[in-house]
Amino acid sequence: QVQLVESGGGSVQAGGSLRLSCVASGRILIINTMAWYRQTPGKQRELVATITSDGVTNYADSVKGRFTISRDNFKNTIYLQMSNLNAEDTAGYYCNLKQRGGRNDINFWGKGTLVTVSS
Repeated sequence: QVQLVESGGGSVQAGGSLRLSCVASGRILIINTMAWYRQTPGKQRELVATITSDGVTNYADSVKGRFTISRDNFKNTIYLQMSNLNAEDTAGYYCNLKQRGGRNDINFWGKGTLVTVSS
């Protein structure tokens, strides 16, 4: 099993910045992909950004140029630096780790951290 714990959420005014962290522990494979998702009430969870174990990143169009995902493999931690935040970024942010489990991929999730952006 893998455990994921997010931190860094909070309230910020529009135009501000926040940095989220996610620490992974447990049976983590060397090759994996970690990601940030976000969700607001009544909506589906949406992908924000991903990063592979060798550092390849991918972003949703809505956050490109504003958010940066990074990772520290020694600490089993990923980060999401969020800048120029706007009200549409208000959501619960969830950390995800995907790795191979037998013949299939297995997804693990954190419990989330809330980001509130006021205009």
